[in-house]
Amino acid sequence: MPKTVMVVEDVKSMRGLVSMTLNTAGYMVIEAADGKEAMKKLSENKVHMIISDVNMPNMNGIEFLTGIKKDYRYKYIPVVILTTQGDEESKGLGRMAGAKAWVVKPFKPETIVKIVKKIIG
Repeated sequence: MPKTVMVVEDVKSMRGLVSMTLNTAGYMVIEAADGKEAMKKLSENKVHMIISDVNMPNMNGIEFLTGIKKDYRYKYIPVVILTTQGDEESKGLGRMAGAKAWVVKPFKPETIVKIVKKIIG
């Protein structure tokens, strides 16, 4: 049974690119357009890992990450941040919130696959 990765990204084309990359690598993918939708889908699905953008409407990536790390059901799910923000302050906020890794857009698809394989196999 393939492992499941949730992709949380408000830009449909970017969400599609990450999803297609992971599907091609053999992973199941669940998509969400923002943190609020991701919280709902998390309660309905078993997820092995999350890749999340930071800048999104309704609930941004850091709020989403902070929220799931406070919930005993999801706190051990590894989260990778995928964003345009590459400054140290933003990365520090991500680490404090519980992010496993931080990837800056634009990215190479093989980078995402390599990170996912390293974290969940």
